[in-house]
Amino acid sequence: MKSEQPSDVEFLTSENMKGLPFSEAVRMGNVLYLSGQMGIDKSIQLVPGGIAEETRQALENIKATLEKYGSSLEHVIKVTVMLADMGEWAAMNKVYLEYFSKNLPARSAFGTSGLALGGRVEIECIASLK
Repeated sequence: MKSEQPSDVEFLTSENMKGLPFSEAVRMGNVLYLSGQMGIDKSIQLVPGGIAEETRQALENIKATLEKYGSSLEHVIKVTVMLADMGEWAAMNKVYLEYFSKNLPARSAFGTSGLALGGRVEIECIASLK
């Protein structure tokens, strides 16, 4: 029996993300849910430089994905940050505040026992459409 998805749900994946076991983003009504973003470049390699540079790249990846699907950092309403080491929270937060300096989204941050690719940080968010 085929399961029908609601007509106001759209699963979004760009060409370079095809084949991965998740959608890059899911739009439901006027809300966009992004999958976690890591500090990886276009070749799917972690950027060098540790937590600060990985955080910056993850947020640049989020910014690009939001803009590709009709939103922006200014429309982010919730962020979840996963850290491989909670001792790096202050360094991550310093970079985070470069991207979210006003109208701060609701946020949760927690430590993990490990992240994909040996990453230091993974960030996901929920945003409204423009």
